[in-house]
Order: sequence, then C-alpha cells, then structure tokens
Amino acid sequence: MVRRRPDGSPVVIENAPILDDGTPMPTRYWLVDPELRDAVSRLEAAGGVRAAAAAVDAAELRAAHRRYAELRDAAIEPGHRGPRPSGGVGGTRAGVKCLHAHLAFLLAGGADPVGRWTAERVAPVLARLGLLEGR
Repeated sequence: MVRRRPDGSPVVIENAPILDDGTPMPTRYWLVDPELRDAVSRLEAAGGVRAAAAAVDAAELRAAHRRYAELRDAAIEPGHRGPRPSGGVGGTRAGVKCLHAHLAFLLAGGADPVGRWTAERVAPVLARLGLLEGR
C-alpha cells in the first residue's frame, strides 16, 4: 500500500512487477479508491486522455515514463529470467493511455505531468477524501 485516505482506506496500491505466475505486470501503481477511480473515469469519458496529452510538455511526459519504468524495474529481483514488464506509466511506451495510472503514480510520489493535470481536474474529490495535504 503506498497511499491511503486519512481513515486508512486504500487509495493506491503497488503491484509487483512480476506476478506469482511469472506474468509481467507493467502497471506498478494502481488506483483502487472507488470514488476517485469513478471521478477519473468520468474525466476520461469526457475526452481527458486526449486533452491531457495535448496539455502537458512532451519531454516532461517522456521523463515520467522513464522514471516509472526505472522504479518498477528496480523492484525486479536480480537474476530474474523470463518475461519482463515494459513501457512506462501503465505500460505505455509514449503518450497517455490511462489517467488512472498517471494519477496513481503522482499520488505514490512520482513526478508526473499527466498525474498533476488529472489531480487538478479531480481536486474536489481529492479534497473530500483528505488527499490534498502533502501532495
């Protein structure tokens, strides 16, 4: 668990980069809070993925993908043989695929321009959940 509401309810979980059956898991940080997840889904349904991609600096987004992959890959056991997860935030190699994954990365402490963009648009929900302080 990497982020909780003040009442202890989970908001963001951290997945292992390799699942127990050996399957690679590219999505390291997963948004699990139902209210926040629904708010982000509404934003995506309203064209948020395209809007976020157009609004953020492309170089800053590439850097976020690189940092995400580095954090995830650092958690893979040395000597691991077999398939490895690929891509950056949410497993994508470039651009924006999932606002949920970007917001989860931001809430987990990652520097993510799409996560910031998303957080600005769901700020009322973040405030109601007590998640604006400290991030």
